[in-house]
Amino acid sequence: MKNYKITVNGNVYDVTVEEGVAQAASSPSTSSNATQVEPTAKQSITAAQAKPVAKPVPASGDQGTIKVNSPMPGKILNINVSVGQNVKRGEALVVLEAMKMENEIVASEDGTVVSINVSVGGAVESGDLLVSLN
Repeated sequence: MKNYKITVNGNVYDVTVEEGVAQAASSPSTSSNATQVEPTAKQSITAAQAKPVAKPVPASGDQGTIKVNSPMPGKILNINVSVGQNVKRGEALVVLEAMKMENEIVASEDGTVVSINVSVGGAVESGDLLVSLN
């Protein structure tokens, strides 16, 4: 069995596919010993079988005037701040894993954390809002 994550129309699904054993059958259209392989496993799912993966929910409430966006697609490994916390310029706010490297996303200015718009383990795209500051 293999597990895959598939995105369809913006919805992410965890899909498990069972692999079957291929059977060799003689081809009726040839007179030689050629064989045709036909798969025995069906690799299709229905919407009822697929389990959607939860996307991070954006923080509710106010957004700050200073936006800290993701510079690249990746996965959130750690959030180093909390709402209401004062941060200094250059302080690590979020740790983002991209291309098997851990990247610290830092505050561009001094400020107070107003909202955190991601969750640990969540996937982000380039340009997504991570944290906002005032």
